Amino acid sequence: MSEFKSDFLHTLSERGFIHQTSDDQGLDKLFQEETVTAYIGFDPTAASLHAGSLTQIMLLHWLQKTGHKPISLMGGGTGMVGDPSFKDESRQLMTLEKIDENIASLKTIFANYLQYGDGKTDALMLNNADWLKGINYLEFLRDVGRHFSVNRMMAFDSVKLRLDREQSLSFLEFNYMILQGYDFVELAKRHDCRVQLGGSDQWGNIINGIDLGHRMGTKQLYAITTPLLTTSSGAKMGKSANGAIWLNAEMLSAYDFWQYWRNTEDADVTKFLKLFTTMPMDEIDRLSALGGSEINEVKKILATEITAMAHGREQADAAAETARKTFEEGAVAQDLPSINVPAGDLSEGVGLLSLIVSAGLAGSNGEARRHIKGGAIKINDKQVTDERMMITDNATSDEGVIKLSMGKKKHVLIRPS
Repeated sequence: MSEFKSDFLHTLSERGFIHQTSDDQGLDKLFQEETVTAYIGFDPTAASLHAGSLTQIMLLHWLQKTGHKPISLMGGGTGMVGDPSFKDESRQLMTLEKIDENIASLKTIFANYLQYGDGKTDALMLNNADWLKGINYLEFLRDVGRHFSVNRMMAFDSVKLRLDREQSLSFLEFNYMILQGYDFVELAKRHDCRVQLGGSDQWGNIINGIDLGHRMGTKQLYAITTPLLTTSSGAKMGKSANGAIWLNAEMLSAYDFWQYWRNTEDADVTKFLKLFTTMPMDEIDRLSALGGSEINEVKKILATEITAMAHGREQADAAAETARKTFEEGAVAQDLPSINVPAGDLSEGVGLLSLIVSAGLAGSNGEARRHIKGGAIKINDKQVTDERMMITDNATSDEGVIKLSMGKKKHVLIRPS
């Protein structure tokens, strides 16, 4: 369907969110006529989501912004099992305490994108452990399990790929798709939730839920999936050379988060403006028409807007200003990432290789050595070439820090402590 009439689907369509739907016309009619409750499930496998989850979070944001009710469903129950989808091996099982700890941390992230409360369109954060942990196994097999065809489940890509590779798929994980389908039915019954949103890799699981709802007497349920996102060079979203781009400020600073988006590939700028910011489409079109050196200014806008949603406008502006001082003025900006090194160690001297590794600019001494040989390492903006060099407190600047740099964009302040 080329033209959607409902605000929500029109917004998703023009911004590039839609990969597949279960019923274009039925969904468009539903979103025009009702205040629709829809959900996305998130497994609490870590204390933070990373940038690869932003597409789904922004889906919920636009759902609420266009007058509907989002549910962020935490997989406290299914997290005990683990989603086998497209994984080469079983997930490591987590304790209940760790799951609860992760969910509490994730709540702080979602609050930056959604308004929670008791109002008609206020978001809900639910935990599927509320209904899954109390299940009577025999009753569940009789009332729910009988509706699932093993033949059909074996044909799903998420399962088939594991079996084709002759990789183990445990019975525990095989149950995951049944539990996820049951989640949809429970949300439909408890909260009149009509739509499940998710990545395209979840299509089979979502359709399972729609089919189960039909067999168990719910209203008609629907599915919307988003394209699986990679960068233009094929890199996985939300990952960098130094690790995951976490949304939790305690796990990744606002400055490092800003820098990740500032380094967006040219070909991805327009796509990311549409998906990860709330800027009006006419402004995105204007920025997308800019070329040459102006694309770098657009990347700064992109980085600042995405960071403002994740960390707040003040932190985003501060990150942008830190970058400006560092790159345009060559100054030592105190908001740069930093590590503390005992003053006693610096008075005696710390090896350059170990300092580079400690600062997170390399994963090993060997990698640090390669960076030095390649001319990428600078101390206080001066290139260093001696891998055996010892860094002492003599290198401390007037600002009381030592600036360690790799290339033009990665800088860490060494602070004597």
